[in-house]
Amino acid sequence: MTAFLIRWMVTTVAVFVAVKLPLGIRCESAGALLAASLLLGVINAFVRPVILLLSLPFIIVTMGLFIFVVNALLLLLVSWLVPAFVVGGFWSAFFGAIVIGIVSWLLSSFFRTSDGRIQTIAHHPAIKKADARTIE
Repeated sequence: MTAFLIRWMVTTVAVFVAVKLPLGIRCESAGALLAASLLLGVINAFVRPVILLLSLPFIIVTMGLFIFVVNALLLLLVSWLVPAFVVGGFWSAFFGAIVIGIVSWLLSSFFRTSDGRIQTIAHHPAIKKADARTIE
């Protein structure tokens, strides 16, 4: 549950940064910001993998650049579902999705895992303890 709340906080901060930049994205209230970031996280977790699989030929032909288009379309979907979260158009969504991706990647890299290393929360490997002796 803690990892989910941290991911939600990271996504909220990333969306907040995108709203503050002059990209054509605006948010009416803090509740709308929280709702938009939660919905964006849910859509990215459940809908985005299906869309990426269906658009795989376009992704391969464009050498991965079509993923930016998918991210922009998902951000537009969130703005359509949350009325108080407004995205000005496709290009606003395109650059906003890039900003959200970069900021969330940077913020995620600052959280330490339980083994003390800095890793993103989404890629936390299982911790294995070794039974070994230490020489003093």
